[in-house]
Amino acid sequence: MPNPTPQSKLIHAHVWISGRVQGVGYRYATVETASQLGLTGWVRNLPDGRVEAVFEGAREVVEEMLRWCHAGPPAAVVQDVKVEYEHPEGLRGFEVRRFE
Repeated sequence: MPNPTPQSKLIHAHVWISGRVQGVGYRYATVETASQLGLTGWVRNLPDGRVEAVFEGAREVVEEMLRWCHAGPPAAVVQDVKVEYEHPEGLRGFEVRRFE
């Protein structure tokens, strides 16, 4: 049986979310939502108050996740979502990372 998302169909979205997105459960809601959608990647808080995330998966699923990012969890107030598309890295799982 063929792989449902061959490597050529995977996309990699690098995302920066700004607004009231720290201290409102944004990272953990992102992990939960991305995991439910079957995406791989990571999410972390940045020192400037933004949240940074990477999503890898099928284009339509990543686009669904990006739509979710514009709203976030109930306590969040999202002002802007910037997206850059990059080459997929073949990430596994979805995790919260710490800013180094």
